[in-house]
Amino acid sequence: MTGRFQDKVVVVTGGTSGIGLAAAKAFAREGASVFVTGRRQDVLDAAVTEIGGQVTGLRADMSDLADIDRVYEAVRQRHAQIDVLFANAGGGDMLPLGAITEAHYQRTFDTNVKGTIFTVQKALPLLKDGASIVLNGSNAGSSGTPAFSVYSASKAAVRNLARSWILDLKDRRIRVNVVSPGPTETNGLNDVFGGGDQARGIKDFLATQIPAGRIGRPEEIAKAALFLASDDASFINGAELFVDGGLTQI
Repeated sequence: MTGRFQDKVVVVTGGTSGIGLAAAKAFAREGASVFVTGRRQDVLDAAVTEIGGQVTGLRADMSDLADIDRVYEAVRQRHAQIDVLFANAGGGDMLPLGAITEAHYQRTFDTNVKGTIFTVQKALPLLKDGASIVLNGSNAGSSGTPAFSVYSASKAAVRNLARSWILDLKDRRIRVNVVSPGPTETNGLNDVFGGGDQARGIKDFLATQIPAGRIGRPEEIAKAALFLASDDASFINGAELFVDGGLTQI
C-alpha cells in the first residue's frame, strides 16, 4: 500500500461487484474514505464487509436522479468535499439489429449515459477544485460487436462526454478520463454471455482473439482506474486508457 489516497474521499458507483468492487477495495487499501453504491441491499452489505476500511454503502440506482441526490446528501453529511469520482455503474445486454426494443434502448442509455451524466453533474458542488473523475467506458465503444450495438453506442457516448467535460471544468482544474476495459472476468460478463458453459465457451474464444492471450481481471482494470484518479496522472486529461490486452489495437 502506498497511501496515494490517504484521507481522500472517493465515490465509486456500482461498487458491489466486478470492476467497481475491485476499485473500491483498492481505494480503501490506499487509505481513502470510500462510498460505494449498489441497487440490492444484501449485495451492498456483503460488498461493504469485503471492502473493509473506511467504507460506506449507499443503496441507489444511479439512473434515478432522486437516488443520485440521496447519495450526495449522504456524502455531504460526512465530508466537505469529494476528491475522486469513479462513475462505474453501467451494464447492458445483447440484442441484434432487428430485435432491438425501445425498452432495451432506454434501459441501456438510462444506465450508461443518463446515469453517467447526472452522476457527474450532481457531484459538482461537492467535487473539490483539482478533483479527478474517471468514467468507465468499454473497448466496445471503439469497435463493432455483433448484437451489441446499443451498448457499444452508449459507451461511445461516455467516451465523448469526457472530451467536452474537460473544457467545461477547465477553470476548476478537474480532470476527466475514461478507463475502457475489454472482456473482463465478472459476473456481469457471464450474464451477458448466457452463463454456465455457454459463457465459458465465449470467453475461451475471446481469449484467442486478444493479443495477451486471456481476458482481463477486475483488479487489473481497478489499477488503471486508480492510476487515472491519482496525482501520478496529473497531466492526463480527456484520455481513454484501454485495458483490454491489446484487443482494440488490432
